[in-house]
Amino acid sequence: MSSSTESATSLRGRDFLSVADLSVAEVGRLYDRAAELKAEYRTERRHAGPPLAGRTIAMLFQRPSLRTRVTFEAGMNQLGGHAIYLTEDVVMGARESVRDVARNLERFVDAVVARTGPHAVVTELAAQAAIPVINALTLREHPCQALADIFTLRERYGALDGLVLAFVGDGNNVYHSLSLLGGALGMEVRLAHPAGYAPNASIVERARQLAAAGGGRLEFFEDPVSAVRGATVVYTDAWTSMGQEAEAEERRDAFAGYRVDATLLDAAGPEAVVMHCLPAHRGEEITSDVMDGPRSIIWDQSENRLHVQKALLVELLTGADAAS
Repeated sequence: MSSSTESATSLRGRDFLSVADLSVAEVGRLYDRAAELKAEYRTERRHAGPPLAGRTIAMLFQRPSLRTRVTFEAGMNQLGGHAIYLTEDVVMGARESVRDVARNLERFVDAVVARTGPHAVVTELAAQAAIPVINALTLREHPCQALADIFTLRERYGALDGLVLAFVGDGNNVYHSLSLLGGALGMEVRLAHPAGYAPNASIVERARQLAAAGGGRLEFFEDPVSAVRGATVVYTDAWTSMGQEAEAEERRDAFAGYRVDATLLDAAGPEAVVMHCLPAHRGEEITSDVMDGPRSIIWDQSENRLHVQKALLVELLTGADAAS
């Protein structure tokens, strides 16, 4: 991700595997497009000139999904296109190689949205397919989630410079993407995690580089109260993600002191808000009174998955001028 002084280039035909694939200017262009699409859809519940009429995407999902599937599928429909959902139909690496799947799909559809475990799957899809590949979640990153989350903060606060996001819990794929994007956009991104649950060191190093260029900052804590003090937003995620079910009991013990409840939110300050990427395990990483309370913007960030991903699809498939 390059500096904000660089002008945005067209995203048409590009892959989106990491938030670091976009320059600061390109993120701004994408957010302008998302704001336009959201305003039109909120008013009309439709788009007067669907920009993706006749376009098709394939959704290769090897992990279960509510928000990611519905927002991509409904979004594509609202844009005038069509989405084909593929799960057990395609067993990459077993029934058919990733390379062969990519080379077939590039002849059938306009883009591939992949939700899988190993990040290597999306990188190979992107390397082999001559059409855009979008990372809809891997164990390494969740870039679409981070794009929508930071867009939500831009909507609420305007300028992002100096905002403090305190992530409480596991140094996981969601944290990875938030640290890469938030730091590049001038935010201070904190993480409070128990020993043994630190983020990927190479991603942290990349996030530090982006933060240094963008005026942001990364901070790490063991104590969640110290981490949230003075934060703009307190963010949490499930303690046990998909594929980690065998570790569930061990993780519940390790993260017991990292629950986002009213006491922890109050420690952040009276103006702090709370975010969660969902699905939530109420009573574990977050309490229901916080999740459903007046300081929660969880449902706003969930809705914005739709609008930001629609903008991403428009930019990758048409490269249309965001000012049009």
